[in-house]
Amino acid sequence: MKYMSYGLPGPKSNPTILDEVKAVLHLAIPLAGAQLSQSATGFVDTVMMGLLGSQTIAAGGLGATCFTALLLISSAVVAAVSPLAAEAYGAGKPERVGQVARQGLWLAVALAIPLTWLLWNAALVLRLLGQAPETIALSQTYLQAIAWGLLPGLGFAVLRSFVAALSDARPIIVIMVGGTLLNIVTNYGLMFGIGILPQLGLAGLAWASTLSLWCMFLALVGYILNQPQLRAYGVFRHLHRFDPQIFGELIKIGIPMGVLSVVEVGLFAVTTVLMGQLGTVALAAHQIAIQTAAITFTIPSGIGLATTVQVGQLLGQGNFKRAKRAGLIGIALGCLFMSSMAVLFWTMPGSIVALYLDIHDPLNAEVVKLAKSLLLVAAMFQLADGIQVTATGALRGFKDTQIPMLIGLATYWGVGLTSGYVLGLTLGFGGVGLWWGLALGLAVAAILLTWRFWVKQPNRQADK
Repeated sequence: MKYMSYGLPGPKSNPTILDEVKAVLHLAIPLAGAQLSQSATGFVDTVMMGLLGSQTIAAGGLGATCFTALLLISSAVVAAVSPLAAEAYGAGKPERVGQVARQGLWLAVALAIPLTWLLWNAALVLRLLGQAPETIALSQTYLQAIAWGLLPGLGFAVLRSFVAALSDARPIIVIMVGGTLLNIVTNYGLMFGIGILPQLGLAGLAWASTLSLWCMFLALVGYILNQPQLRAYGVFRHLHRFDPQIFGELIKIGIPMGVLSVVEVGLFAVTTVLMGQLGTVALAAHQIAIQTAAITFTIPSGIGLATTVQVGQLLGQGNFKRAKRAGLIGIALGCLFMSSMAVLFWTMPGSIVALYLDIHDPLNAEVVKLAKSLLLVAAMFQLADGIQVTATGALRGFKDTQIPMLIGLATYWGVGLTSGYVLGLTLGFGGVGLWWGLALGLAVAAILLTWRFWVKQPNRQADK
């Protein structure tokens, strides 16, 4: 069977470091663009909610946070398809590539059923968390509409991992940008009732997102079916066949990835809550800094995804030495990009804050001052974040996810959250102290994860 080869140098070749860098960037650029597109969707939804008033943005923001958190965590679990499919592809086993993708779809369904039920009945959970009845009622209209988007969202994550594992990420960014544009148009139309579209208010935003998720999933299915070389993998043939061995491998690799995602999401969520305890000024400044950091993070995140694929493919070839080199190149690229962002944060904090607020308005003076201070801390934050996410990606290429999960638990919560609480609330350094805790936790994680990859030894792989 002839299968795709998009940029991975062959096992017999002797590529230069520049060749390896090009191979990583070939994947990283579209994957990073796709991540950035996904971030833009959340930003647009928030702006649209604001048009309906403060009560709507509060309830809608709560609902969107619940859905996004569940989708990100469950997507991290099904992303186990990427290292397994990449390794099989590198080893020249196209039949196994298709089997991995099929079992990934099984896993997506297995996760989507209980999580969709949870979103549909989220009012019970929100009531236990002490949310106001009017907020719960409004959030529920949002969540019961967007709950139907979880299954296609997970299905898209599986197929995205499959296509990326074959070093062809170009359709991913095209489809995600198209989905983002569709979401923006239908957001407005379903929210206010334009033309033949009904006026659904906040629920309209959720139905627009659900429609966008289904369209992206079906578009990627259509792309795979219309590409002969992709169709040859038979992803959609014999979907009814359950393979417990491969499914078990996905669970073994994916669950630690999901737990690590929970830990990361939880770290920033708890930090935001602690910022809220320091007052409105601290929370506003935090939102400006964290939103900026989230945008720049999409680039090393894409590099990390590409690194997983490169390392996995080379591991499949049995070329452990080149797999290690590809991982180190990915880490170096993440470090290089985030170093440039650190310089930008350090030298131009005022210009960055000006993107969000009128820095000349006296009413904003306190927020502007604190946001600038947080961005200076974020300069250090950026460098560590870039290294840890690419190192994690490199380790996933080796299917090493359990130890990184434990490192994440120890550093993000044990070091980062604890030191941030002590510096910010106990010693009185406020928001800056909380952010130094984040930076410290991420720095320790970056060191340990990089060290873990550096000392990684081959596991029954022939080093060619």
